[in-house]
Amino acid sequence: MNRVIFFLFIPLIFVDCLGIPENITPVKSFQLNNYLGKWYEIARLDHSFEHGLEQVTAEYSLRDDDGVKVINKGFNSATQKWKEAEGKAFFVEDKNTGYLKVSFFGPFYGSYVIFELDKDYRYAFITSSDKSYLWFLSRTATISDELKNHFLETAGKLGFNTKELIFVKQK
Repeated sequence: MNRVIFFLFIPLIFVDCLGIPENITPVKSFQLNNYLGKWYEIARLDHSFEHGLEQVTAEYSLRDDDGVKVINKGFNSATQKWKEAEGKAFFVEDKNTGYLKVSFFGPFYGSYVIFELDKDYRYAFITSSDKSYLWFLSRTATISDELKNHFLETAGKLGFNTKELIFVKQK
C-alpha cells in the first residue's frame, strides 16, 4: 500500500517545480533563435548549485529533438577551477512563450520563466517555480546603472528579495 501511495504522489512533487510564481507572466512573442547564444549572468539569488561562482555565463543552442542545449559555466575563485554543467530545456506551452522546463539532473525539470526580455534580446529577467530564484542575464558582461536600477525596481515590485541579490563579478 505504501508503494501505491508513493507512486501516486510522486508526480505531484514535480508538478510544483514547473509552476510559475504568483503575479509573474512569461513573455509572449518569444523567438528562440534570437535567444540562442551566450549570455552573462549579471545578478542572481544564490543557490547551492551556483554558490561561490563568478564569471558565470549561460550558452544556449539548438538540439536535434527541438529542445535547447544549455551550458552553464562559472569560475570558483576559492578552488581556482571552472565549473560547467550541461542541461536541456523544452517549451512548456507554445514556442512563442518564454516558459521552458530545464533539466541538469536526468528526468527532473524546473521552470525557466523569462518574465522580461529586451526587444532586441540584449537582457532578460528569469525566475523559476518560486521567487527564491531570480537571474538577470545580459549579452554583455557589464550593464548601465540605469538598467541595473530598472532590474532592481522591477524585481522588488514583483516581490523578489532584492536585498539578497548577488551581482556577479565578470572580470
